[in-house]
Amino acid sequence: MKKMGGTISVTGMGILCAIGNDQQAVLDALRNRQSGIGPMKYLPSVHTDIPVGEIKLSTEAMKQMLGIASDETVSRTSVIGALAVREALAQAGIQDVAGKRVALISGTTVGVMDVTEQQFIQAKAASGLSLNGNECGKSTQEIARYAGLADAKCCTICTACSSALNAIMLGSDMLKNDEVDLVVAGGSEPLSIFHLNGFNTLMILDRERCRPFDDTRAGLNLGEGAAFVVLQKDVPGGLAYIHGYANRCDAFHQTATSKNGEGAFQAMTGALRMAGLQPEDIKYINAHGTGTPDNDASETAAFRRVFGEKLPEMSSTKSYTGHTTSAAGSVETVICILAMQHSFVPASLGWSHRMPDGYIPSMGRTGIDLDYVMCNSFGFGGNDSSLILGKGKPKEGAAPLPEASRIGIAARRVVSHDEELVELKEYMSPMESRRMGKIMKASLLSAFSVLKDAGLERPDAIIAATSQGMLELSAIFLEDIVANREEQLKPTVFMQCTHNTIASAIAIRTGCHGYNITYSQGDDSAAWAVRDAKMLLRKGEAKTVLVCAFDEELSDGRTSRFKAESTLYTIA
Repeated sequence: MKKMGGTISVTGMGILCAIGNDQQAVLDALRNRQSGIGPMKYLPSVHTDIPVGEIKLSTEAMKQMLGIASDETVSRTSVIGALAVREALAQAGIQDVAGKRVALISGTTVGVMDVTEQQFIQAKAASGLSLNGNECGKSTQEIARYAGLADAKCCTICTACSSALNAIMLGSDMLKNDEVDLVVAGGSEPLSIFHLNGFNTLMILDRERCRPFDDTRAGLNLGEGAAFVVLQKDVPGGLAYIHGYANRCDAFHQTATSKNGEGAFQAMTGALRMAGLQPEDIKYINAHGTGTPDNDASETAAFRRVFGEKLPEMSSTKSYTGHTTSAAGSVETVICILAMQHSFVPASLGWSHRMPDGYIPSMGRTGIDLDYVMCNSFGFGGNDSSLILGKGKPKEGAAPLPEASRIGIAARRVVSHDEELVELKEYMSPMESRRMGKIMKASLLSAFSVLKDAGLERPDAIIAATSQGMLELSAIFLEDIVANREEQLKPTVFMQCTHNTIASAIAIRTGCHGYNITYSQGDDSAAWAVRDAKMLLRKGEAKTVLVCAFDEELSDGRTSRFKAESTLYTIA
């Protein structure tokens, strides 16, 4: 029987964000308490009053650094990602990957939308262009090409703000299971007019620099960035070791978090359990800490449930970088490793007023030995992940994996025609579904039908797969941006635009707090989802996994064809 195990080392890392274009610049800014948040320079938005955390380089400048022709259209996602990957590979001393099984795993939500939205704006009307072909996976393939990893196996994870941390977790698992020899994992997310306006509709953007965990906090500052780490198995002398990680779902709301922070609590305790550590072993927490009233109160409640009154040093570095959304987990993983290497805790910039029942975040410390640090990333839909890094080598262990032949299918349902959507009224009222796009309705119907057929109230885990995501609602949102010049946009439309909306909606309606992830890698998306489902079952982390694969095509900005297929996998 095959066993899964080994120790995972971080052997290289690369980063670009608002406070620096490499590790040294980021380290200097953190030590000198210099924030990178300020007026937007490169993003052509009308909302010039909104401060952002921009990378201090134009897309054209970065294309030149990568040797890309000036007339070649490339997403900003791809160029910042490629530069970060190059730095990570250089630090790891990897110049040639010939003959190695290499995986590049990237987390992103924007993908190539920054290019698409400009095409829409220049055309003056969204109806003149199509979103078909606007795949997040394209950016990962471009990163691989420009960073010298053209033959790497590419995978893109879209779980909103937890994407990059989930990428690191997946890479660690693949190494432990001997599927690859080398993993480059992280995330890349540029600022875009699409997601700036999306967050603005939710009224969670601060017009001043954000103040995480401060009683006067008024919202977040959007940032952009890319960070990647090189992961290798059983390699001594790395920068840090991966000790534990967990992904869980809050299963509460698409954009809000539960008052008791259930998803965050389960993610942190799951990571501690995997690492074989106690709460008191953690010396520093890089909190998700967005600066929104809802998030910071919920994360604080989760901290209290895990750590009680003895909270370790804790700070949010989003007051330096802004919230880099899908890249946040890897940007902050690199910051955590820098803090471990140089024995300091980044200060909580802007904090001055204690929250009721809140903790006092760190004002900065030096000369502190950080044996174990925790990094939190929590995303829309309650997709919550925690990662624990350590200086010392983890205890080695290998878990036996049951044979794949023991995995079976309990139920399956495909929904692909308009007339089938009326069946959804069996599971929810017309009032509940009236604002949903067709692909959302089809996906929920297929999922609920499968659970009913299997006689199951909820699965243990939910995995989604999509090549292009929520095209119908994304097109509507882009049309409104163009027609209304970024004003009076609808938050209910934006809330359905993220790729992980389907997986989180199923979790919310079934009360599933388990593992929750969404893959978006073109035609390979479903294969990645099924692979993950089978690994969860074989590892004993779930007995039932619901996989929902969905996609749609547009005609004149509206749905022309759609298909949602849900399958419930079980293990004997």
